[in-house]
Amino acid sequence: MKKLLAEFIGTFWLVLGGCGSAVLAAGIPELGIGFAGVALAFGLTVLTGAYALGHISGAHFNPAVSIGLWMGGRFDGKELPGYIISQVLGGIAGAGVLYLIASGLEGFSLSNGFASNGYGEYSPMGYNMTSALVTEVVMTFMFLIVILGATHKNASPGFAGLAIGLSLTLIHLISIPVTNTSVNPARSTSQALFAGGEYLGQLWLFWVAPIVGALLAGLVYKFMAPNKE
Repeated sequence: MKKLLAEFIGTFWLVLGGCGSAVLAAGIPELGIGFAGVALAFGLTVLTGAYALGHISGAHFNPAVSIGLWMGGRFDGKELPGYIISQVLGGIAGAGVLYLIASGLEGFSLSNGFASNGYGEYSPMGYNMTSALVTEVVMTFMFLIVILGATHKNASPGFAGLAIGLSLTLIHLISIPVTNTSVNPARSTSQALFAGGEYLGQLWLFWVAPIVGALLAGLVYKFMAPNKE
């Protein structure tokens, strides 16, 4: 239960910090943080969450990460269901708190997407489904490669959280214009549940693509550097 609570809190923080920066701070004229600020916010949530909670649960905060670590031989498959459920619930809780805050502003509307992920008309810059699919698979693949490498037994101890947080920042800098960046099905689900409509209709891609990317990364890294004594 301690592990599941840690995953709940960590995913809550990721959604509140990352999506919160997008909803509350990105679009303010002149003083807004923009895409770069949102990218940094997502990276900071993972970096801080990793150091705060990593020693309890491993700080996955993302179903794709849990699945990729399982495929890479770093995580017991029996724990997957509990981790994924806790991550999704934590994300929804984070989105709920964000909604309570954001709805206090006159003129607030969920029609703006509530930092949801999407493609086509629902992509920030109008990228199509193929672009979104390739982006999410590749970005999640690289995210898991960094995670598997930074947490390998031969990696420099103590720096994993920094490498993982910075890699998520870079991923967002690349892909926010394409899909608003998911690489995390729990993060996508939490926002789509509130935004509704076609954001829910497109949610399948933001489960399928990150999981595919994570599975591929697990296989590749296990081949390159098995984490065995």
